[in-house]
Amino acid sequence: MNILLTLIVTILISTILIIVGFWLPVNTPDMEKVSPYECGFDPLGSARLPFSVRFFLVAILFLLFDLEIALLLPTPWASQILPLNMLILSTAILLLLTIGLIYEWVQGGLEWAE
Repeated sequence: MNILLTLIVTILISTILIIVGFWLPVNTPDMEKVSPYECGFDPLGSARLPFSVRFFLVAILFLLFDLEIALLLPTPWASQILPLNMLILSTAILLLLTIGLIYEWVQGGLEWAE
């Protein structure tokens, strides 16, 4: 009963905040607000230039390996109380990600210049 009450209150408060956040602000855009800001200078070009796909690739690889380190770093300490198959599973995941990184490196996906 306690969990159900907490869930109902959470959903109710979230719904109220979403409705208030949607209807309360006054949106009056003008040319000054929608123009890109470049330290007081007139904009030299478009502010909506696309990023290189390689930037996203490196960012995704960084996030992947950052999460990998954060999740698998405690494994040697946890392996003292966890069964051996957990250690084998984490080692297999680490090996699979390392093989993927080596493949990406060999294919030239991490090179900035072509």
